[in-house]
Amino acid sequence: MKTRPRRSATALTTAALAAALALSLTGCVESGRSSSAATASEPSDCPWEADDSVTTTARIAWQAIPNADVVVKDLGLLEACMPNAEITWVQAASGGDVVKYYGSGDVDLGLMGSSPATIASSEPVVRDVDIAVVWIHDVIGDAESLVVKDPAVTGLEDLRGGRIGVPFSSTAHYSLLQALTEAGLDPATDVEVVNLDPEKMPGAWQGDQIDAAWVWDPVQTQLLDDGGTRLLSSADTAKAGRPTFDVGTADRGFVAENPAFMEQWAKAQDHAVGLVKDDPSTAAESVAAVLGIDPADAEKQFAGLSYLTAQEQVDYLSASFPDDLLTTAGFLLDQGGIEAVGTAEEYAEHVDAGPAKSALGG
Repeated sequence: MKTRPRRSATALTTAALAAALALSLTGCVESGRSSSAATASEPSDCPWEADDSVTTTARIAWQAIPNADVVVKDLGLLEACMPNAEITWVQAASGGDVVKYYGSGDVDLGLMGSSPATIASSEPVVRDVDIAVVWIHDVIGDAESLVVKDPAVTGLEDLRGGRIGVPFSSTAHYSLLQALTEAGLDPATDVEVVNLDPEKMPGAWQGDQIDAAWVWDPVQTQLLDDGGTRLLSSADTAKAGRPTFDVGTADRGFVAENPAFMEQWAKAQDHAVGLVKDDPSTAAESVAAVLGIDPADAEKQFAGLSYLTAQEQVDYLSASFPDDLLTTAGFLLDQGGIEAVGTAEEYAEHVDAGPAKSALGG
């Protein structure tokens, strides 16, 4: 792999992480419309008795990921089940963006990866962003992968001196750093890790500006279709003891003040998970409408993620997930991504199984 000049590792990684999580925004948030108005599907009826009493105003950050959250968005389940609520969908390119939106007061709920959720639950960010993980949208497997351009690259060592694109402060970034470290490569000196939003990757790929990318669908599939080869995936890093997740988060004050909204939100998420598991072709139509892909391709992408029911949410959030945040924090501290690791009890304070319990009627 041809060596390119680059900035020093620590400076590159730390500075970019800080920039990705800077909480002073100068731009504006891209506001969404109601889910049914923004996509091709017809709005749904509420699958249970709608709650007319909810008048909450909620701003929800979403990402183009093939999971149940986009099914909820496309079918308009929140709008149908809370007809008097005012709901706005705000698109984000990565979890780092969602953290910034929280910091500037632009969203109340949002999907992000477990890595940015850990950062947002750690000092000093936690002083400005007070969120809790309230749902696990998916456990990431082959849906996030390291795709390489040169077919001669058969191992991470072959990428020494190369340039790898990844959205900083995302679960993909965390998995990449972990994989490089496990392979004995210094992410700061042996390769050049470039902060790149997913939508910019195909252009950088075709322009030979990157040699590889760790990214999720639909961009992952685009790179594979363009001749790329999957070298590793987040399923591999999970087997190595570092699982990653896409999680639903919410401002803790918002959760406390809007229990009825959160119950309906969790019921909608659980209903959509049931569609993905039991009626994947119908769920795929919604994902395809939101992501702008073919339904058959959307259904294939479900295999790269694992989805949890409301009961499984309660069990996992109440037991294991705080430890996953703590483990992630330890690794991020070593990489310069956070300044300090909190206690297990402190991370547990940023996990709330209450909405999932309420969805079960408990």
